[in-house]
Amino acid sequence: MKIAIIGTGNVGSALARGLKKSSHTVVLGARDITNKATQDLAADVGAELASPAEAAKSAELVVLAVPWNVAEAAIKALGDLSGKIVIDCMNPLGMIGGVLELTLGHTTSGGEIVANWLPGARVVKTLNQVGAEIMANNVSMPHRPVMFMASDDTQAKAIVATMLTDLGFEPLDAGDIRKSRLLEPFGMVWINQALLRGRGRTWAFAAVDRK
Repeated sequence: MKIAIIGTGNVGSALARGLKKSSHTVVLGARDITNKATQDLAADVGAELASPAEAAKSAELVVLAVPWNVAEAAIKALGDLSGKIVIDCMNPLGMIGGVLELTLGHTTSGGEIVANWLPGARVVKTLNQVGAEIMANNVSMPHRPVMFMASDDTQAKAIVATMLTDLGFEPLDAGDIRKSRLLEPFGMVWINQALLRGRGRTWAFAAVDRK
């Protein structure tokens, strides 16, 4: 499968590295394809490099890995994504009263807003529940880390589940896109523990069954 990763920051770079050994073809969508760090990343992971719109147009699956405050403009600049599977791995974060918080919740979510921006696309909310380090490499963990998905499209979730497995996660279906209202606060739990409670960035949630 050809996967376009839109954004080459911490998350986009980590996902590219996590998919390096998979059978997928990766194309990085970057605003400045002449940037040396971006070119080095593409060379390191064996990815193609293109503008965001060109990358999205060429791919079967598009991963949105840009900051929330530029998400709307960045998404609308991609053009028509009708029929494509689109992963929203963004959390709608912002500074509220000097503290990093979710800017949405209860009555809507970032996932639902992205789906409204892309009415013809098959939007799946996932990959928002851990930090970039776990996306890049989680092979040494004693339990496979869990990754929840939310979407109205069952088939799209099944396809995304294969990619999540390739990244080392155990994919779990959380339900329709409205369940993004659960997954985004769940992502904040990881952020709280990792950044504010001193646990660090090299851990993840796991679903462990009793034997």
